[in-house]
Amino acid sequence: MPSTHYVENQSLGQWLFGRADFGDARRTARLVETFDAFLAHPEGTLPAKLGVPADLRGFYLLCNRPEVTHAAVLAPARERTLERMAACEEPVILVHDATELDYTSIKSLAEDLGQIGTGGGRGYICQNVIALAADTGRILGLADQILHVRPEVDEDETLTEHRNRESRESLLWVRGTKHLPAAWNFVDVSDQGSDTFEFLEHEMKSRRRFVIRAHKARKVSLGHDASEPRFSFVEAAAKLPKLGEITLDIQAQRDRKARKGARLIVRGGAVLTHAPHAKHGHHGRDPLAMYLVEVKEVNPPKGQKPVTWRLFTNEPIHLLDDALRVIGWYEKRWVIEEFHKGMKTGCGVEKLQFCTTEALEPAIAVLSVTAATILELRDAARQPDAKERLATMVVPQDYVEVLSVHRYGERRDLTIHEFFMALGRLGGHQNRKCDGPPGWLVLWRGWIKLRSMLDGFDTAMQLAKLMRRCGKT
Repeated sequence: MPSTHYVENQSLGQWLFGRADFGDARRTARLVETFDAFLAHPEGTLPAKLGVPADLRGFYLLCNRPEVTHAAVLAPARERTLERMAACEEPVILVHDATELDYTSIKSLAEDLGQIGTGGGRGYICQNVIALAADTGRILGLADQILHVRPEVDEDETLTEHRNRESRESLLWVRGTKHLPAAWNFVDVSDQGSDTFEFLEHEMKSRRRFVIRAHKARKVSLGHDASEPRFSFVEAAAKLPKLGEITLDIQAQRDRKARKGARLIVRGGAVLTHAPHAKHGHHGRDPLAMYLVEVKEVNPPKGQKPVTWRLFTNEPIHLLDDALRVIGWYEKRWVIEEFHKGMKTGCGVEKLQFCTTEALEPAIAVLSVTAATILELRDAARQPDAKERLATMVVPQDYVEVLSVHRYGERRDLTIHEFFMALGRLGGHQNRKCDGPPGWLVLWRGWIKLRSMLDGFDTAMQLAKLMRRCGKT
């Protein structure tokens, strides 16, 4: 199974989940074995992942144990992530975001799940926190996950009732930081859904750095003097000093197309963000002294609106390099979109068919850690040392041998870079320089094909042993 942090004499499942406490060592062993099996066969339904009927029954029984909860499964994997964060010498980015998990087809769960989509579906709001190294982009693991059931809310709910309701979704951003250390080396990064004054105030007190995309209509003063005039945050951003111009490849959310070499103007400086008159959350009335960075596209494609990011942060912004640091942190946010794709398209988390939420939720936790681990494996190919380190540092020897024979017609010692380029080729990537590195889905298709080749190789080896044994008798 894949491992970007090789542990001698331990499977990755043992390293991640060996400390799980379910009241019986046999249950922990079952989780370890199941996770390792998921890494080998991440795609498809549970019967496809666990081809041995006894293993499938064992996982069903495990998930139906009252001791095996979502929190109990996630805890040891989260502890490993926090350990790796603490050991990281560069700043650590913590990307926060939510996705919907759809279980509408499981009728027995309809009353226990919440509305998703436009209201006709049933499922969870899944709030995730992914940790990665700021400079290299190296994935450190899943730092937290919350499964939220959206409640039915009375249409006549007052503002006070809304503010005091513990089930409101805006609290997920605060709760997602519950297990995070208070240290300046850690940077919370989130998109515009997190832009509430309650969360901004929480982050200002967290002793971590943060980058939050501005969205809500709120009043802002230039500088940190409360006596200065107030503007909308859009007006304030336009009045900030121009720090310079940059060229970036950016993703336009409206048309979902990448814009190569987009020219952008960068502005930034100190601002004072004022509390709203209507309190939708629990927060004070004092303004927050922070900084605002605006990145705005110049001359967008015909018929398209300019891509614009406005980012609140507590990282001091005085020079272009300061703003570029914050922009770089925000750009890392896209990794969580890949993680959500891995959960759903790759690991098939929405294909689970448990009949109770008590059994479903721990299974979601296991598959989520699986997706984060495979995302980390893909990320290994993009590290600066990928062309020097041998692939056997992150994948077993037989994976390298089978793939090298398929790609080159002989057994070779492949570097990590060579292994993943060959894996991408197996998944349909052309390996041309103009194509860029293989993406998530291409590598995933290559991984599935490689696993089938390994299964065929194992079967052939067993058949050869059987034939030799029969020949001797």
